[in-house]
Amino acid sequence: MGPSSTHLVLIPSYNTGRKVYETVREARRQWNPVWVVIDGSSDETPGGLLEMAKADDGLRVWVLAQNSGKGAAVHFGLGMALSQGFSHVLTMDADGQHPAEKIPEFMEASGKNPDSMVLGCPQFDSSAPLIRVRGRRISNWWANFETLGGGIGDSLFGFRVYPAAQLCEIMEKQRWMRRFDFDPEAVVRLRWRGVVPVNLSAPVKYFSREEGGVSHFNYLRDNTLLTFMHIRLVSGFLLRLPRLLLQKRRESRRLSG
Repeated sequence: MGPSSTHLVLIPSYNTGRKVYETVREARRQWNPVWVVIDGSSDETPGGLLEMAKADDGLRVWVLAQNSGKGAAVHFGLGMALSQGFSHVLTMDADGQHPAEKIPEFMEASGKNPDSMVLGCPQFDSSAPLIRVRGRRISNWWANFETLGGGIGDSLFGFRVYPAAQLCEIMEKQRWMRRFDFDPEAVVRLRWRGVVPVNLSAPVKYFSREEGGVSHFNYLRDNTLLTFMHIRLVSGFLLRLPRLLLQKRRESRRLSG
């Protein structure tokens, strides 16, 4: 598979164990290039991924000195991508939950809609914890409230294609968006800038510990972070409300015309 000069797969990784190797291999079967940003991992994966990259021209690996969060790792990857001429980045988690086989479909949709963000809408199976499935409905409701029904299918699912320059510019102006708050805040702020979502379904798989599944989700810490994030976003929404109403009217006219 020849390398794309515009779109790359970006995988942030933190102490994911052996699952990250499977994730990277599956991603490489579907796309070229694939980049991994190791967010200060203390397990054996930095060395293992660097060895994989030595034997694969389509794989690049960066190792950050300390753990700063998923958003921080994505921000680093965005900067590197832009410096090398890439325009779009598909992000996917390193723990194997996201469907690598969907990468070509999402990249094709992005190529046809380069000014849009392509968002994965998770299709859950019986492996999904019920509390996670129900809990995300709250965040999705708030995200669409904050964007005046902006069409965000899912605010938390991190399998998506971003326009790199716009997202990087947003992140450079924000103190936050560096940890678990990255995914929902990214889509809300991009929507505020007029970036329209293209929603595509994607299956998601939760692995048990016996299957090598790793989760760093902390119910109290991460939900507190999301609550604080939505307070910030609602405040920003109210300040932007006149402009967002005008933007919504223009988009409605464009669709009806």
